[in-house]
Amino acid sequence: MSKNLVLIFTRNPEIGKVKTRLAKTIGNEAALAIYKFLLEHTKNVALEVPYDKAVYYSVKIRTADLWEPENFQKFRQEGADLGERMQAAFQRGFDEHYDKVLIIGSDLYDLKPSHIEAAFQALDNHDAVIGPAEDGGYYLLGLKKMYSSLFSNKEWGTSTVRQDTLKDLENVSVHLLETLNDIDVFEDIQNRTVFNQFYTKN
Repeated sequence: MSKNLVLIFTRNPEIGKVKTRLAKTIGNEAALAIYKFLLEHTKNVALEVPYDKAVYYSVKIRTADLWEPENFQKFRQEGADLGERMQAAFQRGFDEHYDKVLIIGSDLYDLKPSHIEAAFQALDNHDAVIGPAEDGGYYLLGLKKMYSSLFSNKEWGTSTVRQDTLKDLENVSVHLLETLNDIDVFEDIQNRTVFNQFYTKN
């Protein structure tokens, strides 16, 4: 067992249920294909780091999917909103005696193993680490202990999430990783050729 745990939050890849803002421009089928592509990328990144990993499904735990049980613990997200679900996942990690726990999303093509490595290293000398997203949220959050305030009183999915989170952490030491861009809307992919295979340009 590693002393470090990577939490991966995913949505079950079902048509019309993922990347809905992106789907408004490119359609549900293309949006689903892109999300599956991002899931595969996230899996490959996670496999390159030597830490325990837990996948948290939004709806239903899948037994036969890309998240092999020999590499990934599997759980269902529990809670009324994203904050409650993340808090429950972090708490489980600390209850299982991990020293450091971090969470990543599954829609970040720019995520590299080095970001996860840097986050865990930063926690040697800081209380928390955040990977800022360009939209005002974050793509990574790492902790050595629970700060329950981080998971409440947030407008999840808005541009104020990171600012409000940093305010909750103003009395502790926080390390910021480089800012990256997650994939939410068409503008996030329109100039990136890797995604051209999934949709037809007008």
